[in-house]
Amino acid sequence: MQGPELSDRLAGTAQQFLARLGHALEQHPRHITAAIAALLLFGGGGAFAVASFGPDAAELPVRQVVESVDPLPMPALVAATDIQALRLYRSDTVRASDTIDSLFARLGLSDVAAAAFLRRDSLFRGQILGRTGRLLTAEANDQQGLEKLTARWTPDSDGSFRRLVVERAANGGFTSRVETGALLASSRLGSGVIRSSLFAAMDDARIPDEIAMKVADILGHRIDFHRELRKGDRFNIVYETLVADGEPMRAGRVLSVEFVNNGKTHSAMWFQEPGKKGGYYGLDGTSLQSAFLASPMEFSRVTSGFAMRFHPILKQQRAHLGVDYGAPSGTPVRVVGDGVVDFAGWRNGYGNVISVRHNGSDSTLYAHLSRVDVRKGQAVTQGQRIGAVGATGWATGPHLHFEFRVNGNHQNPIQVARRGEGVKLTAEQRPIFDRVAQATRLKLAAAASVGVANIE
Repeated sequence: MQGPELSDRLAGTAQQFLARLGHALEQHPRHITAAIAALLLFGGGGAFAVASFGPDAAELPVRQVVESVDPLPMPALVAATDIQALRLYRSDTVRASDTIDSLFARLGLSDVAAAAFLRRDSLFRGQILGRTGRLLTAEANDQQGLEKLTARWTPDSDGSFRRLVVERAANGGFTSRVETGALLASSRLGSGVIRSSLFAAMDDARIPDEIAMKVADILGHRIDFHRELRKGDRFNIVYETLVADGEPMRAGRVLSVEFVNNGKTHSAMWFQEPGKKGGYYGLDGTSLQSAFLASPMEFSRVTSGFAMRFHPILKQQRAHLGVDYGAPSGTPVRVVGDGVVDFAGWRNGYGNVISVRHNGSDSTLYAHLSRVDVRKGQAVTQGQRIGAVGATGWATGPHLHFEFRVNGNHQNPIQVARRGEGVKLTAEQRPIFDRVAQATRLKLAAAASVGVANIE
């Protein structure tokens, strides 16, 4: 066959092949594409797979089968999967009006046997019901049954805390016990700016009110927190939080504070050598500890000073020989200095009154009390609570009348409270104090750059 004829025949054959290939692509596009892909994938190695031209899987009929399956019970499932039984934890604080039912509702518990045990248990009823603010933590199982209940609280003047534990026993019943643990001190940093009051600024900085009261005591002889605060005043503070089982229970001591009032900086730090009496000092070593507190109340306002006034009961001008502090009935009253109670009871116009002898010359008097918490002859220490504000005797409303006498003569309590410094540094203490003061400056600088933080 000559060259031109051969070329014509090959061209015709190619046209027929292409026509068949186009027809096949129209009928089976997916299969042809798969075959070409396989050829491209394996052809380089001298071998290739041939695609099946069977039915398309996407075009096959689909049948749905529904079967009910019973899950294993929880105990069997736990055993089969080798995991621990589910435990749920929830915490809350006790309210004065709480019952066992209301506590269980807030803690997510549903356990008739546990509730019945707690109603009979003298420890739980005595330490929890009717109390306020005690922290509860409940551990429950997957059926909302009680496994363990823990309550924590701190005595008023103790470095420990109490822990009530109610626990499910091996026989399914319950036991209760009270344990004692040591409080741990955790230091915190804080800072704030005065916009309206000291308490509001402390709240904004998430610092407890107890710390605000202690700051007012420490610097109360340098700053009048009732009258001298200015908008824009600022403070940096390092203080302790006392912790039980990792939970903060109450505020501890103020370790150091820096307060800028009307452009003037006031600083204080706690310093104590082992085995010796501690106190607050300026960072330059000046003692800030006074023999008497600036006020017999933690934070209050003066409603009547040491001066002549029109007596609201006698309706005449008379010398007011003390200072009146306005506060709601029941507000705690504290003794301003160490001493011994020489009178506690009712005395005519004073109503319920307490008199304290501090030394050979100084004594103080606290009148119109709603409650007296000390007895004659009892020794008291500075800051100890001795009673509560009331309106007994010649009083037109709840307030505390406070007097200060020197050798029997009345003195202005506000002026007297500013005299008498406490422990002074010795020459041996000074190098140690200076090192502590330097570390304190660094912590206060850190407090200025953070809101509130833990430091260990």
